[in-house]
Parts: sequence; C-alpha cells; structure tokens
Amino acid sequence: MRRAACVLALLLSTWPALASAQQLRAVPIAAGLAKPTFVTAAPGDPSRLFFTEQHTGRIRIIDTATRSVLPTPFLTVPTVSTGAEQGLLGLAFHPDYAQNGLFFTNRTDAAGNTQIERYQVSPTNPNLALATPTSLLSVAQPQANHNGGWLGFGPDGYLYASLGDGGGGNDTGTGHTTGIGNAQDITDNLLGKILRFDVDSPPPSGQNYSAPASNPFVGREGDDLIWAYGLRNPWRASFDRATGDFWIGDVGQITVEEVDFQPATSAGGENYGWRLREGTIATPATGIGGPKPDGAVDPIYAYLHQGQGKSVVGGYVYRGPIEELQGKYFFGDTIGGNIWTITFDGSDVEDFDGANFTSFMDVSRMLAPIGGFQTLSSFGEDALGNLYLVELGSPFDPAPNGRIWMITPEPGTALLLAAGLAALKQAPQARAARRSRAKLRT
Repeated sequence: MRRAACVLALLLSTWPALASAQQLRAVPIAAGLAKPTFVTAAPGDPSRLFFTEQHTGRIRIIDTATRSVLPTPFLTVPTVSTGAEQGLLGLAFHPDYAQNGLFFTNRTDAAGNTQIERYQVSPTNPNLALATPTSLLSVAQPQANHNGGWLGFGPDGYLYASLGDGGGGNDTGTGHTTGIGNAQDITDNLLGKILRFDVDSPPPSGQNYSAPASNPFVGREGDDLIWAYGLRNPWRASFDRATGDFWIGDVGQITVEEVDFQPATSAGGENYGWRLREGTIATPATGIGGPKPDGAVDPIYAYLHQGQGKSVVGGYVYRGPIEELQGKYFFGDTIGGNIWTITFDGSDVEDFDGANFTSFMDVSRMLAPIGGFQTLSSFGEDALGNLYLVELGSPFDPAPNGRIWMITPEPGTALLLAAGLAALKQAPQARAARRSRAKLRT
C-alpha cells in the first residue's frame, strides 16, 4: 500500500505534464456493413482500406480520404459458407503487391472446408480484382467452428495462416485424432496449427507454394507447412512491424483465454499446449487436461472467463503516430466487448506463465460507443500503423449493422495518468490470477 501511495503521489505531482498527453477515442469509418471480419491495407498504400464480409464473400474498399465505402466490391469470393463461424475470414496482400498485384484469402467453402487461395488485381483497374482464384491449400474441417482463418505475411516474406482444431468440444470426436486430438498431432495433420508457406519460390509439381526449408517439420510428409501447434482456435494473429515478434490470440474453451507470443528469433516448432492445456492450467474437462507437455510454451497473458469475457480477439502492437502507445499490444474479447493493452515484459520463453506483461490498461470505456461494441470480430492495421476495430454487428438486427472504427488520439486528456493508475492495479490482478490458477489445479 505504501508503494502504491508513493506512485500515485508521483503521478499526481506530474499532473500538469500528463494532462497534455492524449486520450483515445474510436471514430467510425464505415457503418451498415454485412458482418465484416477483417480490415487491412495493401503495403505502402495509405489511401485505401480493404475489408472482408463474412457471408457475402465480398472484399470491399474504403477510401480513407472521404471515409466512404466504394459501391463496387473489389472482389466477391465464390461459394462461401454461411455457417455461424464460417465464411470469408482472412485477407493478406503480398509484400510486393505494388509490383505483382497478388493477394490471398482464407475462406470456408460451402462444405465447410478451409480454402486458402491466391488472386490478382486487374491490370487496368486498381479497385477491381480478377475473379479467378488459384488454390494453395484445401483442408477438411470436421465441424463448423474453430476455423482459425487469419492470414498474414511475416517479416521473412513468408505467408502464415491459422487453422483451428477442427471444432466441436475438447478436440475430440469424428475428425479428431483419437487420444491426443488434432492440435497435438504432428503426423500429417494441419488442424490446430500455424502454417507457413513460401508463395514465391518455384513450387513442386501440382502445388502453388512450397514449404520453406527452415520450417521446423519440413521433410515429414504432411507436416512440411507446420510452423507452430497446440492451438484451439487462433482467432487473429499479427507480426509487430517494428520487431518481427509474433502474437496469437487463441480462444479458450470454458475457463481461460490466452495471448501467445513468439519472439522474432524463434525457429518455429512451438507447442502451445492445447488440448492438454487451457491457458496456463490443465484443461478442466475430464479425461482431456493434463501436465504441460515437455517444452510447451505458456501464454504471456491469460484471463479467466469470470467478468472479462469468453472469446479473445488477437490484435496488434501499436506502431502508429501516437507516441504514448508505441509498443503496446491491443487486443480484446468478442463476448465481453472489452479492449485492453499490454506491453511484453521481455521474459525468456521458458519463464512464460501468463503474467509476462507490464503497463496493463483497460481502454474499453475510452473507445466504446454508446451501447458498447456489438460482437468485436477483429483489429486491423493500415499502411501508416493506425489501428482499427471491426465489429460484426448485433445478431438481433436483421439489417447489416457491422462497423469499422479507427483508434485516434483526443488531445488535452491524460492517457499516461490512466496508464499509471492501471499499472497500480496490475500486481494484485496478476496475484489474483495466479491464485485462481492454483485453485483450478487442485
């Protein structure tokens, strides 16, 4: 208590300087959208944002100067499933898009299977794509949920993709490997994994990609593409554009949500523990949970469902124009509608325990509109490093009501003071989380 009082006194003594810092607000960029699932930008293009619509299969363009949605879709992806968690889920532009016009999509088709495909922009119209895809990969999905669906290019120039464990509960049942589940199966099984593609090298016969020689399981038939495993439903991931570190939001089952971290120096091959582990604990389901596998990596942030949410949405490390936010990782929760920031504390991987962060800040109240966010589906980043929030919209309104928001500064308020006060709460929160984990272990 004495330490907290001293820190608070220090913060209050510097109030005049802190008061000139910037608070945040969310500014609407587009509204009335049909279940948007992701927003991104082409490399080096600050004039446009591209967003995906889950069940229409459309990729649409926002003119950032006028903040208007162009009437003609950039592309309508064919045969998209309209299941609850299925549809058009991912979009990534090639790092050399300005030269080659290539981009990639991740969808579930009418049968519910994952399709990762390549498209190309029209040579005569930059706001229109050619409609014919080239298939990279097709993966059967046993159930309708846990599709993953994120795509992104790493600083190494390779394409990364997230796939969930195949759905259902406990990674069990039809289409799941008996005894261990899909996520722990690294014998010709791509479910519950992060995949890594080389889309530029001359492909082997019959493929439109190759597996990078540095992939950790290259040479094992069926496993060449695996970069990391032990994931339940990796719903949104990102690379820190400044450091190359990799962040993954992995949705928990009934108890814990987690944020996983892979340093830029990693050679891949991390096991994040599911189905044996849910966050930092043994999965509570009878006959499913167990001790952490040898060498498995715990999350750097984990939270219990009570009071915070039940479905994590991975975000981005901020690298935009707001100086006070540099290095802070933004993420949120679909069910709770909460949005938080943390900063990685630099811990060694072997010391990850779910509390490897500093500067925890709850920015939900700063950013949320009246009535809160309606089903947060994703974060996004533009060519300048600005961050965006994407919400599917209320499921109770039959009209398209999804929205995209831009996180912007609001001058004259005290963001730094809020961060400092939140930091005072961080230690007891971490202790409480550890106590909760200890109770769950017993």
